[in-house]
Amino acid sequence: MSHPNVLLVANRTANTDGLRQAVRDRAAGGTTRFHLLVPAVPSGLHRVVDPEVAGRETAHIRLGAALPGLSEAAGFMVGGEVGSADPMAAIQDTLARESFDEIVISTLPRRMSRWLRVDLPSKARGLGLPVSHVEAQTAPDEDPALAAR
Repeated sequence: MSHPNVLLVANRTANTDGLRQAVRDRAAGGTTRFHLLVPAVPSGLHRVVDPEVAGRETAHIRLGAALPGLSEAAGFMVGGEVGSADPMAAIQDTLARESFDEIVISTLPRRMSRWLRVDLPSKARGLGLPVSHVEAQTAPDEDPALAAR
């Protein structure tokens, strides 16, 4: 069996135990590569004003904060990128450039998750790859660098 490449899709939950555990589990099974995609999802007023730009800076901070823990969980360097504000478009853009064998989508708890309200895991399954969903138990505490913004 070939060693699968896994696309991780997360925003606020990129640096959570649940996603790190999903990486650990797959790394133990022989996964050779993980790639973290953080859609540049804007928040608050920025959703109206300039959604594409607004979420990018925050997404870059989240990406940078998450990669060391995910790399440690994997046992090797995990790469990543910031994608389009629309998570489905971001996934499609990434899949158009690179080949993956599985998508793992990490979300906030059901009551808070915009991605679950639009049923992102089911939509992603429509792309023809196996999709796993990791739901955070609680909303992660924001990084102080983000909270100050």
